[in-house]
Formats: sequence, C-alpha cells, structure tokens
Amino acid sequence: MEDNFSNYFSETGKVAREYVETRLDLIKLQAAGKLSKALGLFFSLLMAFLLFFFVVVFLGMMLGFWIGEKYNSFTLGFAWAAGFFIFLFALILVFRKSLIQRPLANLLASELVEEIEEMEERNEEKKKAKDQMAQ
Repeated sequence: MEDNFSNYFSETGKVAREYVETRLDLIKLQAAGKLSKALGLFFSLLMAFLLFFFVVVFLGMMLGFWIGEKYNSFTLGFAWAAGFFIFLFALILVFRKSLIQRPLANLLASELVEEIEEMEERNEEKKKAKDQMAQ
C-alpha cells in the first residue's frame, strides 16, 4: 500500500514538473512570437522612415538646384530650399500629435487589440475542444 502511495506521488510530481516545464516553454514561445511581431513592425517603420528621409533629401537637393538655376545662384537656391524645409519642420512640430503621435499610437493599439483577439479566439477554441472531449 505504501508503495502505491509513494509511486502515485512520484508519478504525480513528474507529471507536475513536466506540465510546469511545458507551460514555461509555451510562455517563452508566445513571448518570442510577440517580440518578433513587434520587431517586425519596428523595422518596417524604420525602413519607411529611412526611405522617406532619402526622398526628402533628394527632393531638397532638386529644389535647391532648380531654384539656383532660376536665379543663377546655387547659394540662393539652397538657402530657399533650406528655408522651405525649416518651415515644414516647424509645421510638423506644431502638428506632431495629429500627424505622428496619434497615428503611431493607433497603429500600436490596433496591433495589441489584434493580439488580444487572437488570444481570445485560441482560448475559445480550447474551451470548445475541452467541451467536446467532455461529451
């Protein structure tokens, strides 16, 4: 009889340890999935920003040369182009919340909401599977 109890408790301990280890592995995998998704979003935004930056730089050079040719002074052309970009920078600073902060916050919030909805769907599927197994 004591053998059965000790065997039962040792087997139960093994199963509990395996469950905890499996649960930790699952949590690690879920964290890795969320991290990879967040890093993907970050790098895609970074690449979009870099592309936008180079487009702006080349448009500024084009504007500087164009104005310089019109007025026969590249110094004047690039000064006007720099003034135009300073004006754009000031506009962006004034309207940064509506142009940058809110859209980025909405993008991140929508990503989080998608993740939460996916988790809820998985939980519902697990419940349905458990209910079907119980029947």
